[in-house]
Amino acid sequence: MADPSDEQANKEDYADFEARVKRTIYIDQLSPQVTSQVIKAALEQCANVVNTEFIVNYTIPYDIPAAALVELDNESQAKAAVNLMNDFPFIIGGMPRPVRAVYAKPEMFRDRPRKPGLKFEISWVKQGDPEHDGMVKLKGLAKRQEAENMALIKTQLEAENVLAAQQQETLDANYKKFDILENIMQNGNIKNLAQHYKVKLADD
Repeated sequence: MADPSDEQANKEDYADFEARVKRTIYIDQLSPQVTSQVIKAALEQCANVVNTEFIVNYTIPYDIPAAALVELDNESQAKAAVNLMNDFPFIIGGMPRPVRAVYAKPEMFRDRPRKPGLKFEISWVKQGDPEHDGMVKLKGLAKRQEAENMALIKTQLEAENVLAAQQQETLDANYKKFDILENIMQNGNIKNLAQHYKVKLADD
């Protein structure tokens, strides 16, 4: 028979957990370039990030932040963050990137406590059981899907690297242009250029 004090503690733990779920958002389709600092900077105009936990996919041999659970101060901030990320592009290195944000669900948390009153029943399927043939087919299907998923992830990573390189090249080119203009302004060469191209300045 369960100890009443243990059951009460479990209820309190689960109540605290439910409150944490309500103030947490789930973000996926993240670039491998994303860090917790990038997410915090993206959300700082509408929410204070308390904690960011990247969800590791142990079924693939790549350490990439494909998704993250982001805990905020309160539920209203979670709502504002979801609306912001779904209405405006996520910015990485000054460039927009598509991501998806939704409200977190209890099953997304690896450290979730046991729900009060919930009991687990585990049984093994053996050869000769009615479910055995179906489980064998599911196992084969899972292996095929895993191979297809790996091929897709490899393609996505290659495309991600190409896009990141293109965006960095664009940023470097823009920075160089602004640097040239800044040097021209500081050195007083703007008037010489204006005279050369016969452009009248506002202060002339």
